[in-house]
Amino acid sequence: MSAAPYTHPTAWDAVADFLEHLGAGVVFGLPGDDMDLLGALEDRPAAAVLCRDQRNALYMATGYALASGRPGVCAVGKGPAVTHALTGLLEARSAAAPLILIAGGTGLDRLGTGAFQELDQLTAVRPFTKWAVRVDRADRLPAALEKAAAVAVNGTPGPVYVEIPEQIAGDPVERYAPWRPAGPQRLAPDGGVLRAAAERIAAAERPLFLVGGGARNRDAGRAIERLAELAGAGIFTTASGRGVVSEDHPLFCGLSGLYTTGPAAALWRETDLVIALGSRLEETATFGWPDPRDLPVIQVVAGEEDVVTGRPGLHVLGDVLRAVQGWAGLLAFRPSGADWTARVERARAEQAREATRLAAEAERAAEAAGAPSVAGVLDALRRTVPGDCVLVQENGLQDMWSYHHPHWSCGAHGGSVVPSEQTPLGFGAAAALGVRLALPDRPVVAVTGDGAFNIFRPELPTLADTGAPVLYVVLDNGGYGWLQTNLDRVSGGSSRFAFTRDRPTGTGELAAAHGLGHARADRPGELAGALRKAWEHCASGRSAVLEVRVLLTDVPPGMDEGPAGDFPARDA
Repeated sequence: MSAAPYTHPTAWDAVADFLEHLGAGVVFGLPGDDMDLLGALEDRPAAAVLCRDQRNALYMATGYALASGRPGVCAVGKGPAVTHALTGLLEARSAAAPLILIAGGTGLDRLGTGAFQELDQLTAVRPFTKWAVRVDRADRLPAALEKAAAVAVNGTPGPVYVEIPEQIAGDPVERYAPWRPAGPQRLAPDGGVLRAAAERIAAAERPLFLVGGGARNRDAGRAIERLAELAGAGIFTTASGRGVVSEDHPLFCGLSGLYTTGPAAALWRETDLVIALGSRLEETATFGWPDPRDLPVIQVVAGEEDVVTGRPGLHVLGDVLRAVQGWAGLLAFRPSGADWTARVERARAEQAREATRLAAEAERAAEAAGAPSVAGVLDALRRTVPGDCVLVQENGLQDMWSYHHPHWSCGAHGGSVVPSEQTPLGFGAAAALGVRLALPDRPVVAVTGDGAFNIFRPELPTLADTGAPVLYVVLDNGGYGWLQTNLDRVSGGSSRFAFTRDRPTGTGELAAAHGLGHARADRPGELAGALRKAWEHCASGRSAVLEVRVLLTDVPPGMDEGPAGDFPARDA
């Protein structure tokens, strides 16, 4: 005898029930004319964050997913609503964020008739998603939702797309079994490959660990630290891998690639093996590395599509934590000579870390003339906010100071969320709200340039509506500093065009209109008081914006010659 069906009065009621099953505490989005999903959510626990722009909604959902490890959920209308969301899908795919985008669609009976906002949405979204489906029959909706969740969270996580055409939106939906469990399944690496990799690690004289975003949300940090101690290896992270390991650990040497400068860079010139954990080895992470032919890499990734084969070495498919635990067992009984080598290499890493710290202190002491220095801003921020703060970053000319350890350190308890290799302008500012909603007990600070913040600024009413406190530190150099410095490089500073201008921002008035805090510091002596004012407002439960005037010449370490296109003009 078959079980009695679970009956949902409409397709959108079935969606709402499934989202509750997922544990989705928040749904981000900007619906079209169809309000049925909001109606179905009325009596359910999930909050709805109604955004002013679909792109920002996707960024917020991506921040939520990256911070929580659970799927971020976004709902939009059809046609241009979907195309507005494409940049957010691109970012979620590049960031390996589990995300479910649900959109309305033109009814099948009206396709090809010039229907209002008709678009081949599946073709539009497929390049940016792991899986995309249009549900043409109501009875197929439960299976589509369950598969969407499974694809989003397993393997290399990423975005999926579910389209609900108008003609099924109001149809009843029946399913004949409870919803499937929706958690990720972490696969163990092949034992033979793991042993072969362990032999290479044991034979290396100067190994380094690189921790990427694929190690997020796996409680892998302490296991990675123990393995590095065993191997005597320095630990670096990619930008997206920050927060996995303790940045207070004596073997932590900072970020890799574009963000490695000074004494720590010498470790990369001399290493004979990189153990990359959950990294796709993108260009920013490997910038400045030795010739690919000379540096072998052992790469651990969840999905075969992320394997990089342009360097000698091995790839290990499977869960980072399981790989690290397996290696720790295999390497625990190395001969005494190997232990001596490990002690020597551990001392080199610790010395590089200390030299980098001293260099950063000297850079902080060189206060910018006439305006607060970015290094000083980060130092004041570190002394003001709690140690478990999550820093959400942009990736412009001057907010990149925060990528350079120890100008900003996540310490042992802090976290970080950053843009992916795509670095869409405004991602970090919007994602910070998603991070705060995912981690309601953690303070969240977003460091952003004024160009990126201007893209997010229309969402200040959304920020106020949520009541979720975020501190925004906006580095104001008058516009798009990275573009201006590139223009100055080719024009000698005499161009009739400009990307930066000294003019009022209007942010204070907009923030006040929505009950948000605002402060501004234009001179070094104003910084401490303005930051304290903004943080006190944020600590009281409402978001605040701190604008800080910074000079265009105040560039991060290693970029003294200024940008040269996408990357700084310094030797690789």
